[in-house]
Amino acid sequence: MDYSPLFISINTTLVSTFITFGLGTFAAYRMACYRGKFKSIIDGIFNLPLVLPPTVLGFFLLLIFGRYGLIGKIFYQFGISIIFSWSATVIAASVVAFPLMYKTARGAFEQIDVNIINAARTLGVSEWKIFYRVTLPLAWPGVAAGTVLAFARALGEFGATLMVAGNIPGKTQTIPIAIFFFAEGGQFDKAMYWVMIIVAVSFAVIFLMNYWLDNQRKFLPKLRGNQQ
Repeated sequence: MDYSPLFISINTTLVSTFITFGLGTFAAYRMACYRGKFKSIIDGIFNLPLVLPPTVLGFFLLLIFGRYGLIGKIFYQFGISIIFSWSATVIAASVVAFPLMYKTARGAFEQIDVNIINAARTLGVSEWKIFYRVTLPLAWPGVAAGTVLAFARALGEFGATLMVAGNIPGKTQTIPIAIFFFAEGGQFDKAMYWVMIIVAVSFAVIFLMNYWLDNQRKFLPKLRGNQQ
């Protein structure tokens, strides 16, 4: 049995989750504080991958990262082709998982009592220290939940990945893509094998998320008491 789809999926999901965590948390925090007139437009753009069909996302990614795309042609000048590479699987997974991270984290940031933030500012604490010493710890259960949701979404990504990365065994063939082509080829035993693996991984992630959040809910009241 070739286990390369498992390794490719895990590597892709971990890297894309790391990227999504950074970008999604930053965007969520900025949007929670932003009061400009373009807030609805920016928020709509950030959430757009959540409602667009995966094939549409894949098409847009082809336009951007293809050989003649806005970004792809820059890399191509240096002999780097993003399309049909492992990097393309990471990009596709990051794009589809970003809205879940962003939306969940933003909701957590917006639920923080503003008086706590203002109190820290009156004490002369810098905005950066306020973020990682006050805001992020208070919003951490929501940020953690968004991270797990982004992980699960990236693990199950299929449509956009197939369009920009293709089905190259040992290189871009993730578990969902392997399941599709095994089922299409009538190899239902192999398809079921990978279905059971991805179900087991997804269930383990959800179980760990619930366990983590339960512990965070016990810790959060103590943290808020210390901050006050």
